[in-house]
Amino acid sequence: MRYCINCCIHLLPNDLHRQCFRCCGPAHHNQKCPVCRGENKTPLYTDSKQMKLLAVLEVRTDHRESWNRFFCLRKGKLCSLIFGLIIMTLVMASYILTGAKHGLLLIPSPFHYGPFTSNPSLMDNESLSDVKDHYQPSKMNISYVKDYPSIKLIIDTITSKIEFMTRQRPGLEELRKQEPHMFSVIPNKFLPNSKNPCWYEEYRGNTTSDPYATNSYALYSKHFRIIFDYLRKVFWNHLYHYKGKHYRLRCLPHFYIIGQPKCGTTDLYDRLRLHPEVRFSAIKEPHWWTRKRFGIIRLRHGFHDRYPVEDYLDLFDLAAHQIQGVLQSEAVKEHGEMNNIIIGEASASTMWDNNAWIFFYDNSTEGEPPFLIQDFIHAFQPNAKLIIMLRDPVERLYSDYLYFASANKSAEDFHEKVAESLQLFENCVLDYSLRACVYNNTLNNAMPVRLQVGLYVVYLLDWLTVFDKDQILVLRLEDHALNMKYTMHMVFRFLGLGPLSEKQEALITKSPASNTRRPEDRSLGPMLPTTKAILRDFYRPFNTKLAQVLFDDAFLWKRT
Repeated sequence: MRYCINCCIHLLPNDLHRQCFRCCGPAHHNQKCPVCRGENKTPLYTDSKQMKLLAVLEVRTDHRESWNRFFCLRKGKLCSLIFGLIIMTLVMASYILTGAKHGLLLIPSPFHYGPFTSNPSLMDNESLSDVKDHYQPSKMNISYVKDYPSIKLIIDTITSKIEFMTRQRPGLEELRKQEPHMFSVIPNKFLPNSKNPCWYEEYRGNTTSDPYATNSYALYSKHFRIIFDYLRKVFWNHLYHYKGKHYRLRCLPHFYIIGQPKCGTTDLYDRLRLHPEVRFSAIKEPHWWTRKRFGIIRLRHGFHDRYPVEDYLDLFDLAAHQIQGVLQSEAVKEHGEMNNIIIGEASASTMWDNNAWIFFYDNSTEGEPPFLIQDFIHAFQPNAKLIIMLRDPVERLYSDYLYFASANKSAEDFHEKVAESLQLFENCVLDYSLRACVYNNTLNNAMPVRLQVGLYVVYLLDWLTVFDKDQILVLRLEDHALNMKYTMHMVFRFLGLGPLSEKQEALITKSPASNTRRPEDRSLGPMLPTTKAILRDFYRPFNTKLAQVLFDDAFLWKRT
C-alpha cells in the first residue's frame, strides 16, 4: 500500500505518481492548501507513540541528500589533494635534478656579502641603504654542513688574507670639520687643581628653566628619568656664582673601560666603583661615542635624533658635584691640594664599534673608516687612561651567543651560525682589507654571530696609533677570575688610586662575581668540540699577533 508523500492519502493502485490528485491538480496551491501546510496530516502510531509518517519520510529524504553532498565534497577534496601531490612531486623532481647537475643540494645562502662584490655596476656614490639590492647568492653555503675539512678551507683562505696594516691617523683640523659642535663645547684645557678633566661652563638659564628638559637619555628611559629628577632638585645648589654670572662644573671621564663585551667588564665596573676615589657616569654604558652621538639607540631600529655632547656631559653631573665640593674646600683653596676623585665610563662598545662611520663620513679609503672613536677621544683627552678586559675569544663568542640569541639556542645552532659567519667573512676579505671588513656595518649585521668582536689585536693596534702603550691596561678575564685581588691592585696602580683599608679592600675583592651566565643558559652545555676546533683555527693568527704586541704568551689562550 502506497501513500502520497505530501498528505499521506492512500494512492490508487494504478497511480504511478508520488502525489495524489489533491496535491497535483491544476488549481492546487501549496501555500493555501491546508493539507500541504501540514494541518491535516494523519498521525501514525508506532510502539504506542504518536508519530507523523510525513516527518519520518522527510527526515529520510534529507538524510540521503546530506550524504550525497558529503560524498561530493569528499570527492572534491580528494581530487585537490591528488593534484597538489602531483605538483609537489614535479617541483621536487626538478629541484633534485637541478641540484644533482650542480653537485650540491643545499639552498644558496641569502647572505652573500653584497657591498664587496666586484660588480662594476656598483657606483662609488651609492648609499649604504642601496647595498642590499646588490646581494647575490653565494656559490656555496655550508651553514648547515658540520664538515670540519670544508670549513677549514675557508679559514685557510681568511688566514692567507690577513695583513696588519698601520692606519693613517687624521689631523686635528680634519676632526674639527667633522664635529664642530663638539669642539665648541669641550675646551682644550682643564682645571689644573683636579686630577679629573673638568672645567667651568657658564649657565645661561634662569631659575625656572629645567636644565635637563631636552636630555635624550632622560627622554628615552624611565630609569634615567629617576636620576635626572634628583639632579633637577640639587642643580641650583651646585652652581658657582662669579661676577653676577652662574657657572656649572662640567667633567669628562678620566678613564674608560672600553671593552670587550662578555669579558668581565661589568664585574670590573662593580668592584672599581666601590673605591672611595672613583665615580662613574650615571649609567654604566652610555654608548655615546659609538652610537648615541650618531642617533643610534639600536641600529636595527634605524636612526633617531643625535644625542648632543651636552647630554653626554649631563651623565657626569653627580660626580661633578662631588668634585666641586672638594675644589671649594679649604684644603684645595688654601693649601693647594689636588682633587683626587676621578670619573670612569664603562661602555664595552668603545673599543670595537665603529659601525656608524659609513653613514656620516664620506671620504673613506677603499672601505676603511677615515675616522675612529679613539681619534676624537684623543683630540679632547690626550692623557686619558684606557682599560681593556679580554678573554679567550672562542669562549667569548659562545657566551655572546647565549646572551644575545633570542630563541632556539643550542650547541648545534651555534655551530651553524659560526659556519655561516665564517663564509661571510671570507667573502669580504677576498676583496677588501682586514680593517675594512672588521669595521663594516653591513657585514657585521649580516653575520649571525659577532666573530669580529674577538679580533682583539685589530682594534688594539688602531688604538695604539693615537694612544701610548702605557696609557692602556690590558687584562685577561681568566687571570681576574683566578686572582681577583691581584688584578684589582693592577688597576689601582694604573689609575694612581690611593691605598685602601683592609675592610675596603675585602669589600672590593670578595664580592660575588657580576653578570655571570644565566641559569637557563647553563643547561645548554658547552659548544660542540668541532665548533671549538674551528674557532681555535680562526682566532689563532690574531691571538698570535696580540701576544706579540703585548709581549705576553698568555694571550695565546693555549690552556683554556
